[in-house]
Amino acid sequence: MIRNITKRSLALPVGMIMAGLILLFACRPAAAEPALWVAKGPKATIYLFGTIHVLKKNAAWDSPEIANALAQSQELWLEIPDPGNTNDAQALTQQLGFDPKHPLSSKMSPPVLAHLDAVAKAVGMREGEKTLEPMRPWLASLALEVALLVHAGYDPGSGVEPLLLRQAVAAGKPVRGFETMAQQLHFLADLAPALELQLLQSTLQDFDQGTQEMDALVDAWMSGDDAGIARIFVDEMRKLFPALYRVILVERNEAWAKAIAPMVNGSGVKFIAVGAAHLVGPDSVQIALKRLGVEVERVKTAN
Repeated sequence: MIRNITKRSLALPVGMIMAGLILLFACRPAAAEPALWVAKGPKATIYLFGTIHVLKKNAAWDSPEIANALAQSQELWLEIPDPGNTNDAQALTQQLGFDPKHPLSSKMSPPVLAHLDAVAKAVGMREGEKTLEPMRPWLASLALEVALLVHAGYDPGSGVEPLLLRQAVAAGKPVRGFETMAQQLHFLADLAPALELQLLQSTLQDFDQGTQEMDALVDAWMSGDDAGIARIFVDEMRKLFPALYRVILVERNEAWAKAIAPMVNGSGVKFIAVGAAHLVGPDSVQIALKRLGVEVERVKTAN
């Protein structure tokens, strides 16, 4: 399923931008040790944490190291500062994700359309393809992925960022973001039409795998296996969708590194939480920071 929207959601929390369209992985392992990174300057400490955007209810992913970093931090940085702003999300999604003048049925062959109808019904959409008919392919692909996860018992209200956000607000800490909601939606809405359709068709092709590969990703994240996340997610995206890989990961990682580097030379403690895919692989935020002269180390766990 690496080729579809769900995998990119490790890197892009578009699901959090849209009411009812929050997606990613379920946490299962009992002993959670997600990777935590740190960069230190003369007067500053910057923590970097890769997140999973949606989890099952009551999933235990915290660790003493993460809790300590959060307690020390004076600011929380997310990809976007207001992931719960569903009003703006719905308006933007309506604007960028629907195209009733060019329905899906006009863009797909009869066999593919029949497959889409069957998949939609399998994940609980009673009217099948008609539910997705006015959507652009990128949104239809996302909607199918979300429906699959919800159908399998995932909870759209759970995830790492919502918890971090609640904790920061309760503690009176400022919450800042690297991007806006509109920017994040445009990453998908601005795809070339052919690539949009290719992604939707890929989602259909991968449907039979269910959540098996997602479970492997979540296991890798929960155990702090960055190489595993990179192997499953980054390597395949680089190979299959190099242009998209550059837009979704490389360019954003470089932009974030340029924003983080001055923080290291500043003062105070900041906790930065972004999609886990941004902190693994050959074009990670850490690599981009190293090119800017900032060294990042992995925080050692107590075990």
